[in-house]
Amino acid sequence: MTVPPTVVSAVQRAKPTRGSAVMLFLKNPISLVGTIVLVIMAVAAIAGPWIVPFGTNATDVSNALQPPNGVHWFGTDDLGRDVFSRVVMSAQVSLRGALVSVAIALVAGVLLGIISGYAGGPVDSTLMRVVDVMFAFPMLILALAIVAVLGPGANTAMIAIGVVYIPIFARIARASTLSVRTEPYVQASLTMGTGHVRILAKHILPNISGPIIVQTSLSLAFAILSEAALSFLGLGVQPPQPSWGRMLFEAQAFMGSAWWLSVFPGAAIFVTVLAFNLVGDGLRDILDPQRRSVIEQRSAR
Repeated sequence: MTVPPTVVSAVQRAKPTRGSAVMLFLKNPISLVGTIVLVIMAVAAIAGPWIVPFGTNATDVSNALQPPNGVHWFGTDDLGRDVFSRVVMSAQVSLRGALVSVAIALVAGVLLGIISGYAGGPVDSTLMRVVDVMFAFPMLILALAIVAVLGPGANTAMIAIGVVYIPIFARIARASTLSVRTEPYVQASLTMGTGHVRILAKHILPNISGPIIVQTSLSLAFAILSEAALSFLGLGVQPPQPSWGRMLFEAQAFMGSAWWLSVFPGAAIFVTVLAFNLVGDGLRDILDPQRRSVIEQRSAR
């Protein structure tokens, strides 16, 4: 999912102050709910070892496949492991994987996009052809191919997901750079002999940050789904390390007899992805002048 061009162009025109933008963001119920959920998930990921009542791989076969109760809040799996502990500890794996993956795509994609949009000519054509080739493959298929070459594992999954999201950031950064590079202040800097690197860092990058920030929040949501999909297929996180996708894979054999094995990790994925999307919607509303004016009027009333 990418930021629509209308939002990209609108963000270029918006010049909100940092304080007012933050206040409006927090006054938006959609973005506020998403932020609260993400904060809870982040706390669970960071403080997981001190929150969980049992070890993630502590087995108790005598209590295997127990439904949710006062001791095991989310029940137990076929080996007697506490599902609540595994779901909480999986938040660390999934969030870390999403952050690293999107960081790879963000740095590489933005760098590619601003160089392509700023340089133009043969450089732009060559770089965009590479991006087009990557876009020709479905994201999950390309990620599977990368994992097949590098081998399964959590680190490999992060790299694969990061690589497949590079074209999205590259396209957005290029489109924004093309509109910013024609601005008078950029042309004046060129006339004054300012170096290209300084222009990119001082004028181009700050003015294209809006749509990139929105796309980052959306990409984090899809990175969570991609990591879960790779782990579900056995190409991501490897046992005994828990992850939401891996837990769903292990729950397949007990779909009819132990519903809690799939419901709780599935709900964790759903809530986290929804929260990232809500935050992305809130950022879009703040950075789009038309949507922002509606929020300001509502806030004033």
